Amino acid sequence: MEISFKSRKLERQLTEPKEMVKSFGKLARKVNQRLKELADANNLAIMRALPAARCHELAGDHMGELSVNVSVNYRMIFEPNHNPLPLTADGGLDWQKVTKIQINKIEDLH
Repeated sequence: MEISFKSRKLERQLTEPKEMVKSFGKLARKVNQRLKELADANNLAIMRALPAARCHELAGDHMGELSVNVSVNYRMIFEPNHNPLPLTADGGLDWQKVTKIQINKIEDLH
């Protein structure tokens, strides 16, 4: 999957090993694992098949975004980076056609 980042700061935090450890501490290993899983996936539907990732669409303030688990409380928040969005016939997101994402943040949603 093609991955972009919402900001240069976030890109440095997620691509430079020292910055990742500095920013995420003990979570750095898991953050790196999820990032590699996303990069290695051909499309977003593959992430749905990984039970530990719990890839799912968000609601409320995060409508239009998705997340994967980094830990019990922390989530990697991202959105499809397609224009227009690939949709199914019923108007839902077509997970198999999502091949580009933008990572927006990593945060504790609880």
